[in-house]
Amino acid sequence: MSVLTQPPSMGDLLKYELNPNYTRETVTLLAGTKYPVGAVLGRVTASGKYKLATSGGTDGAQTAAAVLLYATDASSADQEAVVILRGPALVSKVALVFDASVDDAAKTATKHNQLVALGIIPRDAA
Repeated sequence: MSVLTQPPSMGDLLKYELNPNYTRETVTLLAGTKYPVGAVLGRVTASGKYKLATSGGTDGAQTAAAVLLYATDASSADQEAVVILRGPALVSKVALVFDASVDDAAKTATKHNQLVALGIIPRDAA
């Protein structure tokens, strides 16, 4: 018997939000990659576009600024996408996806704290 695998969905990520009309926004994702559900995004200061939040750098994207709600393919061009931009909201820690530069517990904790500052609370058992 074959096994079917379903990719993560918004329901796996978002556990609570007070009011979607307040917490969600449509933003522009920077071209060059496929963004998965739960991608932790930073805002590039010069362009205002979002990309995976990095650990380090000086373009503004080193600070977590949003969490992507739906997988978006921006591999060939900038794309618009819906994100959680502010809380109150609860998200599942295990559903968050980070840039490859966020590669240890301390860097992950930093990103979690940056989300908390926005009112987006990562929880183990959300």
